[in-house]
This record gives sequence, C-alpha cells and structure tokens, in this order.
Amino acid sequence: MELSNILELIHAVSDSNLTQFNLQDGNLNISMSAEKTIVQQAAANADAVAFAAQYQTAVQPVLQSVPQSAVQNNAGAGASSSEKPLTGNIVKSPLVGTYYAASSPDSAPFVKVGDKVTKGQVLGIVEAMKLMNEIESEFDGTVKEILVENEQMVEFGQPMFVIE
Repeated sequence: MELSNILELIHAVSDSNLTQFNLQDGNLNISMSAEKTIVQQAAANADAVAFAAQYQTAVQPVLQSVPQSAVQNNAGAGASSSEKPLTGNIVKSPLVGTYYAASSPDSAPFVKVGDKVTKGQVLGIVEAMKLMNEIESEFDGTVKEILVENEQMVEFGQPMFVIE
C-alpha cells in the first residue's frame, strides 16, 4: 500500500465517527483508534470529567487542560449539602454511565414516586459503553424518591432511588 493511500485512510478515519479501525493486507497490518468521543464529552461536560478520570490513560491530555475547579465543583453533585440526609433503603448506581428511566423514549418510566416495588424489579437502566444495564431494586417497598433525572450521567455508588 502506498503512503498516499495510507494518509488518505488516516484522514478518512479521523473525519468519521469510528473509534477503532484495523486493516490487514498480507504482511501489512494497520490499526488505528481514536478517543474523540470521550475527549469531546470531557471538554464539554464537567460530569464527563469524573467519568474520564477513571480512564486517565486514554484521556490524560484532556484532564490536564480542564480547570481543577471544574472537577472539584462537580465532586458533590450526587448529594447537595443543603438537602436533608437520605433516610430509607438507598439503591446506588453500580457503574458509571447514563441513566434512563424507561426502556425507550416513548415508553412509560419503569417506576414513579409512590410505586410499590419488589426485590429484583427493574427501576431503570444505566448505559455504559453502549451496553444497557438494568438497575434492580435491592429491597421490597415503596419508591420514596428518585434522585436522578432521565439521561443524567451517574457515578459509581451514586444514590439513585430511596425505597421505604
């Protein structure tokens, strides 16, 4: 493969939404990857900075360019100091990702405040790396509070639901 073709291929991959590309042709093996989706989110959204911090090796240059105050201001986003402490059984996020209240945009939410739930019942979904992970109730009871908004980024261990 000629150098001009390789350069054209690099530009095509850079301009696309691809995050990884592999080409094997005889003895020639070309592998390219781009972390631009994470980089764009981290630069545009302070919530994503915390997500990116868990993957520092992939986005270290971005983290160095983000003001430290943006990271510190976001540290307490899960629980405001002006709110009363949470009481009851707390269901926390088992992973970092995006919370969805329903299985699709036109579907009803899995649960609403006041709904009775049983242990193992799906309360919502957290999407991480294009995988949909069901968040199940760990308790029997009634949904007292839903602490996250639909399509909100959630952190590992962030309180999401209060069940009484």
